Amino acid sequence: MSALSRSLRMMDLRTAASLKCKPGRRSPPRASRAAGFTLIELLVVFSILALLLTLATPRYFKALDGGKEKVQAQNIATLRDAIDKFRADQGKYPARLQEVVDKRYLREIPLDPVSNSRTWETLPVPNGAEPGIYDVRAPAAPGPLPPTPATESTAP
Repeated sequence: MSALSRSLRMMDLRTAASLKCKPGRRSPPRASRAAGFTLIELLVVFSILALLLTLATPRYFKALDGGKEKVQAQNIATLRDAIDKFRADQGKYPARLQEVVDKRYLREIPLDPVSNSRTWETLPVPNGAEPGIYDVRAPAAPGPLPPTPATESTAP
């Protein structure tokens, strides 16, 4: 190697060191490349997150609805038990649900978590043997009416 080529090589190494480049590179790496993510990388990550959410969200809401139905069934069982105890102690069925609360068989009328109200559908004693509330059930859910059966039409 000649002295000229050696000095050029040394100069190239000093220049590379001052620019924080690897030897043989003429320009430093771009700062934006090392500091962030590309648009494609972000799109891939967000697409994966969206896919996972579309799988998990329906299961989450189904679990919430199932929990509300179980609480509703437990509240109905509590009301029925209080009505039975009222009947055993008082010798008659309550005329309204508030009477069960007034006589301290319940602290308050339970909340129906499905309809989010304290209104329950009350059923009278079968065959009308006694006045009063014999049973309770969940209020009818508001919404579309059930489909009616289609009538058959005969073609002429």
